[in-house]
Amino acid sequence: MTQQRATADDVARLANVSSKTVSRVFTQRELVAPETAERVLAAAKRLRFRPNALARGLRRGGRTRTVGLMIGELGNPFYYKVASGIEKHLNEHGYGLILATTDDTEEGEARTADTLLSHRIDALLLVPVASDQSYLEGERQLGTPVVAVDRPARNLVADAVVLANRTGVEEATRRLVAHGHRRIAYVCNPASVYSQQERVAGYRAALSAAGIPAQGAWELLEDDMSVPSERLVGALLDRAEPPTAIVAGNNRMTIGALRALRARGDDRTALVGFDDFDTADLMGVSVVSYDPVALGRASAELALERIQDPTAFSRQIDMPTWIIERGTGERPVIGSVAP
Repeated sequence: MTQQRATADDVARLANVSSKTVSRVFTQRELVAPETAERVLAAAKRLRFRPNALARGLRRGGRTRTVGLMIGELGNPFYYKVASGIEKHLNEHGYGLILATTDDTEEGEARTADTLLSHRIDALLLVPVASDQSYLEGERQLGTPVVAVDRPARNLVADAVVLANRTGVEEATRRLVAHGHRRIAYVCNPASVYSQQERVAGYRAALSAAGIPAQGAWELLEDDMSVPSERLVGALLDRAEPPTAIVAGNNRMTIGALRALRARGDDRTALVGFDDFDTADLMGVSVVSYDPVALGRASAELALERIQDPTAFSRQIDMPTWIIERGTGERPVIGSVAP
């Protein structure tokens, strides 16, 4: 049989004080005599009493000192590293984090947002998945700040913290060109999200600057997450004229590319992936890197600023990226390759 949780009244009776004194011990302890506070805390510990932070925050003016975060799924290292940066910054400022996943689906995003907002969070951070976030405009007007992480929100006035996606891929592609490559492929899945659109734009800009026709011949842009990344890269490598270099749009695509290359015994095709990942250094994989924890901290900082000043103009912060050369991206073209 489940035992009922102790209440503040139960603690008050055991400590022989009033319920107001119990409340004061947990909110304004400096106003309570030390010996009385010790007695109340001892009673609370004996009864395993935990004050309701949500209810207390609402009574004190509507603040719960909690922030909600919506991410795609926990299996992606990018998400949990961003979440760790957010949580650390919030904890340093006395805020708690409620984490929820959307499964990277539009339906999951709307459902998860509704659940988090029902907890009366002080701010909402989300990695947008749906094509329209205007459903959050009402909450924003009611005073709940919204910060988009990794991708800007659509049809919603909201702050955003994103990566310098375009410049990162443009630099990676430019370096491949410098190593003599002309048949440079770009492969990603999903392709319709903001971050990938920016990365494709950087890829095309680098090819155009090098005088290489960028008409999509070497682009493989997929929007079906059920398609294995290894299969997508394999389709490129099995062409009559395969690419001599590949830019992979995210960490999962990079891993798929490594598997496809290994299956063919291919150690000639150059490879640069966007997103660093565990063991990439051991495998000698060149990547476009960044600091996901710093991205998370910047997102949390922006949310706290907006809580304090909800009338400030919304802004977008672009976090820097850089190239880490480890070997796969520095493979030169073997022989003469026409564009």
